Amino acid sequence: MDIGTLIPRHARYRGDHTAVVFGGARLTYRALNARVNRLANALLANGLAKGAKVATVLPNCQELLDLYWAAAKTGLVVVPMSPLLQPKGLAGLLRDADAEMVITHPNYAGLVDASRDGPAIQAENYVIAGGPADGFRGFEDLVGAAPETEPPDAALTDGDVYNIIYSSGTTGDPKGIVHTHYVRANYCTMFSQAFRFTPESVTLHTGAAIFNGAFVTLMPTFYNGATYILHETFDIDRVVETVRDEKVTHIMMVPAQIIQLIDRPGTDPADLASLECVLSLGAPLHLEHKKRFDALLPGRFHELYGLTEGFMTILDKNDFPAKPESVGVPPPFLEMRICDDDGRDLPPGEIGEIVGRGPHLMPGYYKRPDLTEAAVKDGWLHSGDLGYVDDDGFLYLVDRKKEMIISGGVNVYPRDIEDVAVAHPDVAEVAVFGVPDEKWGETPVCAVIAKAGAAVTEEALRDWINANVAAKFQRVSRVLIMDAFPRNAAGKTLKRAIRDALLG
Repeated sequence: MDIGTLIPRHARYRGDHTAVVFGGARLTYRALNARVNRLANALLANGLAKGAKVATVLPNCQELLDLYWAAAKTGLVVVPMSPLLQPKGLAGLLRDADAEMVITHPNYAGLVDASRDGPAIQAENYVIAGGPADGFRGFEDLVGAAPETEPPDAALTDGDVYNIIYSSGTTGDPKGIVHTHYVRANYCTMFSQAFRFTPESVTLHTGAAIFNGAFVTLMPTFYNGATYILHETFDIDRVVETVRDEKVTHIMMVPAQIIQLIDRPGTDPADLASLECVLSLGAPLHLEHKKRFDALLPGRFHELYGLTEGFMTILDKNDFPAKPESVGVPPPFLEMRICDDDGRDLPPGEIGEIVGRGPHLMPGYYKRPDLTEAAVKDGWLHSGDLGYVDDDGFLYLVDRKKEMIISGGVNVYPRDIEDVAVAHPDVAEVAVFGVPDEKWGETPVCAVIAKAGAAVTEEALRDWINANVAAKFQRVSRVLIMDAFPRNAAGKTLKRAIRDALLG
């Protein structure tokens, strides 16, 4: 299960096949392997050894992909950091991760410079890719004349750590989620089967390549020796053009990106005809948007519900017509339960906590055995999410436990209100959350992004929502119309940030 053998394997047996397309450049597997080897040898020559942590504060770039595979060969541990962090937050995570090197980009040099905190990282181990910056060592200077030969055998085992992914912190302080080589190898094989990757597949990735969802398509692409196209940033027009011109077969998108696609004026389905799999992940996609997408591109929609910690379900494109409101079932080798607060299994139709286990499960949170013990009990990961299964075992999400609103003693699930609000013809996106209320304890508030050109008012939208919800306790006390939602690097809406801004 040594993922470091993948790139050299393809370099030998399909060396002329296109591996990466980025920024106008095209690399074959032979050329990619040479780049990866130079970086791997340079990092080892710089004094880093197996297990050393290399943090990144990078945009989507070739150097980030090179590092992912150099780490796979050497046993170094990649720790991707969000460029949306504040200096104090970044400094704290670098300390927590025991980072020995930081690789960044001129766009984020100021952020990284302001996060320098004592002698933990040596000055020469602040590296910059994509252009010079004062106080940073150039990436090309680091790589220098390092050889393109394979680095020494790192004697990797399944249990060796490959990366640490810090949680988004949307419901608390970020935690370092550890993934081993075994976990990532399972990403290769399981997702390859689930989404029908082949050596001829062409994958397009346009979101941030630093968040865990990116590995859902990255690992099976390179496992198969297929082609990986990386965009610097998401642009819906460029997405459509690339799919058309490169005959893209697989793409992963977060809900906000899918909404942009279905709202894009004049999209010709013929331009997207090569797509075999469009995977929605990162947050629930409302049924209204699922239906509109399937009308645009029938028979392509997959949805993944999952936690970076290591449990997931998949709604397959062939199950979507019969189960459009569900998020599917666990893939092979994964198991799922729905439990009450005492850990007892609940029957179909009853709402409880989603609990799961399988080969993707993290060994734990980095240096936090207390948090690991609270999350993983007897080998079962407790998600903190609420849901239920139908008689066929398909999972239906209800909400996060921590986002549930208790109004007048009644449980109010934000998603129930969101499903109503998003059906309004002038609404593009919604986010419902609770705020304190003297009479009811909490009351729901609905934030929305209106569609372009919409003239709806907050009061009119509030009244429409309240007239259409299923129960009086689901009525919203207020509607906020916003130009944009705050989001993390993964594209997930930060409800807590909207709530905090509202409450001051």
